[in-house]
Amino acid sequence: MRRLAIVSVLIPAAAAAIVMGGGPGGGGARAATPSKSAKQWSDSFNTPACVWSSTGKNDFFILEPGDQATFDGREGKVEVRLVITVLDETKKIGGVETRVVEERETHDGKLVEVSRNYFAVCGPGNDVFYFGEDVDLYRNGKVENHEGSWAADRNGAKPGLFMPSRTLLGARFYQEIAPGVAMDRVEIESDSETLKTPAGEFRNCLKTRETTPLEPDANDYKIYARGIGMISDGGLLMSKHDRARAPAR
Repeated sequence: MRRLAIVSVLIPAAAAAIVMGGGPGGGGARAATPSKSAKQWSDSFNTPACVWSSTGKNDFFILEPGDQATFDGREGKVEVRLVITVLDETKKIGGVETRVVEERETHDGKLVEVSRNYFAVCGPGNDVFYFGEDVDLYRNGKVENHEGSWAADRNGAKPGLFMPSRTLLGARFYQEIAPGVAMDRVEIESDSETLKTPAGEFRNCLKTRETTPLEPDANDYKIYARGIGMISDGGLLMSKHDRARAPAR
C-alpha cells in the first residue's frame, strides 16, 4: 500500500478490544482482546476459521473487479494522483486465492509507484485481510527497486486485518505483518466524520490513523465512506469513483 506520510500531530491513544465479523452463531475472524492499560495492537487473528473468498465487501471496503477510485491532491509542491483498481486477477498466497488490487501513483504526471496488493474476504463475517504486495518504485521512467514488497507466506509474514466488518471505536490492529519490512497498523478514531470531496460529500464516515513501529514519526490519516471505501488518503481526496461491473449472466 501507499507509504505513510510524516505528520506532526499528536493524538491521544485510545485502547479497546477488537472483535470482527462472525454474525449469528460465530464464525469469521476474531482478534485477541488487548488490555486497555497496555494499549496493545491486535496482531493475532483466528484466520483458520475463515471461509475465504477473493471477492466480496463490507461497509467500508469493496473487493469486486472493476471497482476503481481516483485520488488527487498536492504533497508540498507536487501534484499527486493515485488510482486504485480492483483487477479481474487473483493470486494464491499461502493456499488462499487473493484478489489483486492495483495502485498507480504519479507525481506531476510521472509514474513513481505501481503496486499489486493482495486481499481476501474472511467469511461469514466479511472481514477483509491483507496478504501482501509486489511493489515497483520508479525513477526517471524505470523501475529502481521493489522496497516494501512482502507476502504472507514468506519470511515469517502473515495476513493482517485490513478492514473489519465491525468497526469499533478505539480498535487497534495490524494491517501488515511482515517483520522488518511492512508493519502498518491502524487505530479507528471516529465513525462520524463528514468530508466534502470532488466526487461528492459523505457523512458518517470512518476515520483511521495509520502508524508503523518501523517509522515512529510516520502518521497517515484516512477516511472511508460507507458503500464506497476510502475517500481520503492524507492530503489526497477522491475525485472519481467507478463502481464494480455487474456480473455477467
